[in-house]
Amino acid sequence: MSDELAHDFSPIAKVYKDGRIERLLGTSTVPASIDPQTGVQSKDLVISNEPLISARLYIPKSTTAESTQKLPLLVYFHGGGFCIESAFSPTYHYYLNGLVSEANVVAVSVDYRLAPEHPLPAAYEDSWAALKWVGSHYGGTGPEEWLNRYADLDRVFFSGDSCGANIAHNMGLRIGSEKLEDPKLGELGCGKVLVCVAEKDTLKDRGWYYSESLKKSGWNGVVEVLEAKDEQHVFHLFNPNSENAVAMRSKISSFMN
Repeated sequence: MSDELAHDFSPIAKVYKDGRIERLLGTSTVPASIDPQTGVQSKDLVISNEPLISARLYIPKSTTAESTQKLPLLVYFHGGGFCIESAFSPTYHYYLNGLVSEANVVAVSVDYRLAPEHPLPAAYEDSWAALKWVGSHYGGTGPEEWLNRYADLDRVFFSGDSCGANIAHNMGLRIGSEKLEDPKLGELGCGKVLVCVAEKDTLKDRGWYYSESLKKSGWNGVVEVLEAKDEQHVFHLFNPNSENAVAMRSKISSFMN
């Protein structure tokens, strides 16, 4: 085993000349569970074996075996520069427990393959495959009973942070151009967009530029921008109970409802 570096992407990862990859962040995981604070239940499943694509599903406390009301469905794409983190990390598990509880939605958190072992467009292709799997539940006949029973596939939302937001955008574009086999999900198109930025994030201007570009593109939807004052990149994940993070979660919840 060689310690000679081929690429040093610190503080995210290091790639050694023998092909070994050392991730410096975002490697910890937590099991699916019933969250004691929110009552949100989660479980893990495999969407595809070749390539391996997994997901973590969440349902709020309001769902019961006798429930007849269908809830909005959130498809979430985690961040991490396409290189680190997962749908099973404590950061995203904690965040989605809180969001699913407050918004009263069902969520699918997609675990796509990571670079550099799986360079782009692997993350996009895995996410698209996950969306087709979600679409297979329209009409209540898909392979996952939680989605059949509780999810309203006429009200589907995409969300993500950092590179996950990039994935969400690209999935929205792809649905608009290619559709899914399920026509209803494709017909949702994208009628509204919420862009969340942080004042001290170096990527803030790109978020504002994105919103302005949407308005000028001929797209007929409505876009809103929420800017959190005095905050940095993905602050809502690192400090989820801060005033700005709570306000952002409340805004996203109302957006989906």
